Amino acid sequence: MNTGDIEILGVGMHPFGRYPNSSLKDLNRVACVSALVDAGLEVRDLDAVYAANAMAGLLQGQEMIRGQSVMREIGIERIPVTNVENACASGSTALRQAVLAIRAGSADVVLVAGVEKMFVEDRSRTLAALESAGDLDVVSGIGLQFTAVYGMRLRKLIAEGRLTVDDLVAVSVKSHANGERNPYAQHRKVVSPEEVLGSRPIADPLTLLMCSSICDGAAAVVVARRGAVPANERPSIRIRASQAATGYTTTGNEPSLTELCAAAAYAEAGLGPEDVDVAEVHDAMAPAELIAYEQLGFCGPGDAGALLDSGATQIDGSRPVNPSGGLSSRGHAVGATGLAQIAELTWQLRGEATGRQTQRPRIGLAHNNGGWLEGESAVSSVHLLERTEPWD
Repeated sequence: MNTGDIEILGVGMHPFGRYPNSSLKDLNRVACVSALVDAGLEVRDLDAVYAANAMAGLLQGQEMIRGQSVMREIGIERIPVTNVENACASGSTALRQAVLAIRAGSADVVLVAGVEKMFVEDRSRTLAALESAGDLDVVSGIGLQFTAVYGMRLRKLIAEGRLTVDDLVAVSVKSHANGERNPYAQHRKVVSPEEVLGSRPIADPLTLLMCSSICDGAAAVVVARRGAVPANERPSIRIRASQAATGYTTTGNEPSLTELCAAAAYAEAGLGPEDVDVAEVHDAMAPAELIAYEQLGFCGPGDAGALLDSGATQIDGSRPVNPSGGLSSRGHAVGATGLAQIAELTWQLRGEATGRQTQRPRIGLAHNNGGWLEGESAVSSVHLLERTEPWD
């Protein structure tokens, strides 16, 4: 059995944003119940659960049984609940574990959920939690945040002539325009280039409106072995590839971690970058979308700005990227982000992304990175999804 035999039956989200009166259980309940209803299933139909969260131990004080505590709230007991923590890629890692469990024959129907509540009374606690996603031997004591890492990368690309500040601004404007059309997005406001450039500096050349912000939210996906549940009239969405990779020490001549992971996903699916019709990529800072264009093979080195200028990555373009608004506008509720990408792609492939629907996509790609080791992300995950029925 390969991953082409695994289908996405249902997806659900709690809108991303700030919810001071909602607990982890509240956020998770909305996403999971929505996914089960979408799948036409009940709690009793599940064989296993994989629950993703990155920060509840540090921010809510709930360690060790995070998944069990939020799942019991919606009546999930007895079946195995496995907790997954893998920085910003926690949700996509949980999905990969579900895929592997089904492939191994230990489960037929699995719920995968991710939840995060980053807004707490003391904002410094959240910033410290985010910093802990980096190797402490590298970042401890120097206050190095991911914005600084992205800033350094972007300054290098600008110095090499591969990107311009105008490119960074344009992709940020695009992200906010897409987020404005997404009812699940944290930031739903169109911004102008002048507003992006004029917003508060964060880490040169990054400004506030280029960056994702603290966020609460949840997302859930129900996956199953093909044939385990009677088919319905909706288009079938299959998982063609599910790959992960860990950051490694390089001399600077090897492929990036994303390139390595994407190559493995393309090989598993028997597809190439040219087959991707819509993508959700990890843009914790909106300009990181431009880096992903190259690393995922959507364009050659130095051509990201030209690809953006061509309009191909717009919602109505030939290869839309981040129609949800991406992490920077949809929001980055860390443990839920990877599954929010899968939910968006499922809606796109079904033709259900009202207000932001792309043009009849067949293949969707989700790219999710997390954490930081010296010189590279700590983890990368790439999933490829396929709509198996033709469009009318």
